[in-house]
Amino acid sequence: MAVLLPLGAPMRLSKSKADLYAAIRRDHRAGMSMRALQRKYGVTWQTVRRALDLVWPEPRKKLPPRPTRLDPYKPLIDEMLHRDLDAPPKQRHTAKRVFDRLLDEYAAMGISYQMVRGYIATRRGEIRQEAGRGPSEVFVPQTHLPGTEAEVDFGDVHIVLAGVATRCYLFSFRLSYSGKAVHRPVDRTIGVSCELVW
Repeated sequence: MAVLLPLGAPMRLSKSKADLYAAIRRDHRAGMSMRALQRKYGVTWQTVRRALDLVWPEPRKKLPPRPTRLDPYKPLIDEMLHRDLDAPPKQRHTAKRVFDRLLDEYAAMGISYQMVRGYIATRRGEIRQEAGRGPSEVFVPQTHLPGTEAEVDFGDVHIVLAGVATRCYLFSFRLSYSGKAVHRPVDRTIGVSCELVW
């Protein structure tokens, strides 16, 4: 279904900001005026000016977190999670147990289990890291020397061999350094490479 725009309506393109900036610069080099660029892309003159002045769009401003109904109880939850660091695994607080304690012991009103669970899911790892007990982001770079490592696998494949549908093994060999791979189908019954028959 085609959508008709009224004559002179701005062309709203769904582009990333970097793509939009690149398109504005390209059209400006082609000779379009700033006002024509504003109309074509449906943006303000400030956006056109920024696109012409900057190579990359400025990063988004990080907004301060909005206050939630859980805010008054976050120090209590953090205290429970700090105590859990030394507790045996079976005695640690689950999100359900923390929620129940907030309702029973602190008469927390206006909070939901989902709010508590979401906060605990992010905060538990942060507390473990702050205490030096949890792994920070782990990244192990893989280095492979040429000709030293390879991955090998076997699997079943169905092929048409001399006009007959046949089930064969597929031998796969991939070098870790270059990523080059070799695949050889092998007949299951006679153990001969199917390439000889092809």
